[in-house]
Amino acid sequence: MSPGDEHDSFGGVGGSGQTRTRLPEGNSGDVYGGARRPVRSSRSLLTVVGVVVLLVAAIAFANRGGTPPADASNPRSTTPGRTSPTTPTGTRPVTTKTGTIPTGYSHDDQGAQSAAANYAVALGSAEMFSNSARAEIVHTVYAPAVAAARQDDLDKVYADQGFLSRIGLKGDGTAPQGMTFISRTVPVGSKVESYTDDKATVSVWYSSLFGMAGEGSKNPVSEAWYTGSYELQWVDGDWKVTGFSQKDGPVPVGRDQRASTAEEMSDAVGQFGGFTYAR
Repeated sequence: MSPGDEHDSFGGVGGSGQTRTRLPEGNSGDVYGGARRPVRSSRSLLTVVGVVVLLVAAIAFANRGGTPPADASNPRSTTPGRTSPTTPTGTRPVTTKTGTIPTGYSHDDQGAQSAAANYAVALGSAEMFSNSARAEIVHTVYAPAVAAARQDDLDKVYADQGFLSRIGLKGDGTAPQGMTFISRTVPVGSKVESYTDDKATVSVWYSSLFGMAGEGSKNPVSEAWYTGSYELQWVDGDWKVTGFSQKDGPVPVGRDQRASTAEEMSDAVGQFGGFTYAR
């Protein structure tokens, strides 16, 4: 989520979300609407069971013959511009943190993707609206050569009284009494656009929850979708951001679901914790 982006709330959503099954019409006692079928002989039944067992065994054997499990000592490589399987590799993305932000990624394209996804979460969090927390996030995520300049730019945006007023926050970046401010980035996937030994460009597709939960909120929590492009550099044994850009989408079609109440949204943000993302 970039400061200043417009977040339109969903309108007119409703429906129970339940699925109804319509049975075939007719007077027959057969719910499938067809004539009664003759009972199979025991020999035919055994034949069918045997075929099913053989088919399941063949599928299991074929799956075993695929790519072997990932070895932590030999991280997989991704061709730039192409996706790779999203199944778990078995390799932990990080083992350490700086404050609350995961750091210490592997020196390969997989580590660059993990770094970009977790940095997207930090930069899109509600903590960015706190002066002290924002400084810590910026100096953890960005490379030292650009961190100071980037913090100056972000401070100007997040301290802008007009911007804070539009999203419902007070002048110091906190939510009014009785309100809960929500800003969360949820990565869906990542892709390596380019990679060298010390530089990488990674695209991260993510959903953003943004708004104010509370009675009478003029900026209710809504969902938006973006793709962020992160330019990364290998600095002092870790991947750090040197540049960032963002574009809208891809945006999925919304489902016919009832929008949650302000109380439900406030409860959710306090009860559901975040994740450390791994590629």
